[in-house]
Amino acid sequence: MNLVGHLECFVAVAEELHFGRAAERLGMAQPPLSQRIQRLERELGARLFDRSSRRVVLTAPGRLLLEEARDLLERAERIRTVAERAGDRDLLRVGIPEDLDGAVIASLIGTFRDIRPELPLELRPAPAEEHLRALSDGTLDVGVLRHPCDTAGLSLGPMLGEPLGVLLPDGSPLASAPDLRLADLEGHDLVVSRRESSPAALEDLLASCARHGFVPGAVHESPHPQFTLGLVLAGTAVALLPHAPAAPGAVWRPLFGTPLLRRTSCAWRAGAPPEGPLADLIDVTTRVLRMEAAMTAVPQRVVLRPSSGFLA
Repeated sequence: MNLVGHLECFVAVAEELHFGRAAERLGMAQPPLSQRIQRLERELGARLFDRSSRRVVLTAPGRLLLEEARDLLERAERIRTVAERAGDRDLLRVGIPEDLDGAVIASLIGTFRDIRPELPLELRPAPAEEHLRALSDGTLDVGVLRHPCDTAGLSLGPMLGEPLGVLLPDGSPLASAPDLRLADLEGHDLVVSRRESSPAALEDLLASCARHGFVPGAVHESPHPQFTLGLVLAGTAVALLPHAPAAPGAVWRPLFGTPLLRRTSCAWRAGAPPEGPLADLIDVTTRVLRMEAAMTAVPQRVVLRPSSGFLA
């Protein structure tokens, strides 16, 4: 008996309590599904469902089996993941923020290619929460994470801090103001990356702004850098960025006292020290992030494990 396959059928029926919907969910016809459930009941020697023409109800043995079946299926999925990774050792997967600069992406690929020309990288831009799940279940080898985020079960490389400055229209009175501070932005709206890209980092940014006297009139979530730039050029909002984009009509100004740092590190599953290609990838990623941080107008800081993604 294909126990995993039968348990997948059982869980689908138990959750849907309807053979037709369960069959549709599994992508199979209803008669074979009923036959599988009957074979499973015969094998276990217990009736799992009470069936009638109007409803399907789990029996007491069925309720007991449901949690065990879910746990076994999760374990089976982890085994499949391990097997897939063992078969894909000639490929390394790197999760990157959706807003990572194109020059940084090119540098990451090119620098790693110089060291390991035989080993391709697969870059996966996605929100932070998706990367954290993928690192945990082993479907990512390395993640480039914006902090703060939940790093339980992960090892971290050096934390690189990029001071954030303000992107303004070049006609703004603040564009030439000396010693620009966050409080000087009071009354402006703020445009930020999409909340789901890194929700904890966004909340921390807004809290740090408030502590320094800047509470935006409104917060606009941007799907990509060009949308951010458009809102800034239209005078709708300002943006907080680590360095100035090449954009006529806009000016980037550093903030006095470096009140905000965007903090980034590479992360991988905790355990044995990385070696071989994985160690090379972690080293390359850290060096590329360090070069990105060095592009900022204000000297960067390097810390090991911040309690917050931004300075208080």
